Formats: sequence, structure tokens, C-alpha cells
Amino acid sequence: MTIAGSLRVVEAGARVYRRTWRGSVISTFLNPTLYLLAMGIGLGELVDNGTGGTSLDIPYLTFLAPGLMAAAAMQTGAGDAAYPVMAGIKWRKTYEATLATPIGVPELLLGHLGWVAVRLIFVTTVFALIMTVFDATTLTEGMSAIAPAVLTGLAFAATVTAYTARLKNELGIASMFRFAIIPMFLFSGTFFPIEQLPNYIEPLAFITPLWHGVELCRGLALGQDFTVHPLVSVAYLVLLVVAGAWLAIRTLRGRLIS
Repeated sequence: MTIAGSLRVVEAGARVYRRTWRGSVISTFLNPTLYLLAMGIGLGELVDNGTGGTSLDIPYLTFLAPGLMAAAAMQTGAGDAAYPVMAGIKWRKTYEATLATPIGVPELLLGHLGWVAVRLIFVTTVFALIMTVFDATTLTEGMSAIAPAVLTGLAFAATVTAYTARLKNELGIASMFRFAIIPMFLFSGTFFPIEQLPNYIEPLAFITPLWHGVELCRGLALGQDFTVHPLVSVAYLVLLVVAGAWLAIRTLRGRLIS
């Protein structure tokens, strides 16, 4: 396995993105702006004036923004590891073309994750800047949440790549988003503290990767105390990246190399 081979895969992703960036850059800026306007300011005014509160004695917009940043990283990582990976394996067969060169499966996988990391850095940096514009956090604290957000996105990218590599068609991808990604988005602490969940559901939220990402981003962006030690959350997410990458390599090797 060579670093040069992985960098070639990253370069290929960048070359493709150079021709397609207009379709995603607008949504990269627009999505966080609309979410923070609608949920942070619109719904947030009702929450702040209500009796429920967020249990943190801070405006709802401030509470929400770092969670949405982690959720955006999750959606970006999972999205880049779903249909694009299926296309590389089945539809466009670019993975087979890549493996016909000196690049092997490990370089292919690490290059894929490397390009996802580049995308995540861009998406989360934009989100941090928009958080600052909305006065949800300071620029320094917002930027400090970029690293855990990127790690969260990579945890999903690695595990979803391993999952997608096993699929024969795209139906499993739709099911994954419907029954895994969307429920995590809603119930992993992004919009409200998970302590408000029923007692029998709360432990499930604690073990979701997104909750650990939200916990890290919120703790760093707001200077709040962590529910669990941050190294525990970092180790959990790193473990998912490593395990997902290992499974993806094994699956891709078995599927693409006869």
C-alpha cells in the first residue's frame, strides 16, 4: 500500500468535483443558513419563550448550531459513501478501472476516505462560519468544532462504504437512510437533550455515533462540560473509522478482485 496511490484517488475526486462543484456549493451554504433560520431562530423563539428549555440555560439557537454541524458532517459522510460508491462498483465501474492500474483496494479505499475528508473540512468550515455569523458561538470556538465534526463524518463514511460495498442494488441505501440516518438525525441530541427521551430509548441514543459527534462539537463550540470524557467519544469514532475501513477493504477486495 502506498500513500501516492491514495493521493491519486483523492486527485481523481478533486478533478471530478472541479466540474460539478456548482451543484453542491450552493446547498453547502444554503442548508445551514436555512436550518438555523427556521429551527434556530424561528422555532428557537418559541422554545426560549416556553417552559421546556434546553436544560443548558442558553438560547436554543446556540444549543442547536453545533449539533446541526455534526449532523451535516454525518449526512455528507454517509451521502458520499452511498450512491457514489454504488456507482463506482456497479453503474460506472470506475473502481474496476482504478484497480486495473497499480492502485490496489487499500489505496482505493483510503483515497476515497481522503476525498471525503476534504469535502467534510469544506462543509464544516462553512458551517462554523455561518454559526459565527448567527452569533451562535465565537469564531475560535466554532473552528475548534471542525475536527470532531470531520471525525464524525469519516466514521459514517467508513461504515457506510463497508455497508454499500455489500449491496447488490440501491434499495438497501434508501433503507439505510430511512431507518438509520434519519432516526439518528432526530434522536441523537441534535435538536434536544437526549435526557428528554423515554428512559428505555435514552441508552440507545448514547451508543449512536452522531451523539458522540454532537457531544464533542457542542462541548468545544460552546465551552460546555462533556457528558462523557471527550477521549471516550474520540476513541469510539476512531474505532468506527478503523473498523469500517477494514470491513470495506475486505468487502471490496472480495467483490472486485476475482
